[in-house]
Amino acid sequence: MKAKRDYKKEYAKYGASLSAKKYRAELNKYNRDKGTAGNGDGKDAYHVGGKIRGFVRAAINRAKNRPKKRNSKG
Repeated sequence: MKAKRDYKKEYAKYGASLSAKKYRAELNKYNRDKGTAGNGDGKDAYHVGGKIRGFVRAAINRAKNRPKKRNSKG
C-alpha cells in the first residue's frame, strides 16, 4: 500500500530554494517592467535557454514544465 502524501509539506518546500526564488523574482520584475503584471491579460514571461523570451498564455507556460504523456500502447 502506498504511503499518503503530505501535501502541506510538499507545498511548503515547493519553490523554496534560492535558485527558484531568484528565477521567480526575475520573471516578476520583467512582468512589472513590461506593464503586464496584474492587468488580467493572462500572460506570463517565459524562459528559453536561460533567457527571457517574451510572453505566452499562462496555461501554456505551465504546461511546458510538465513531462510529456507516454502512450501506453506499443
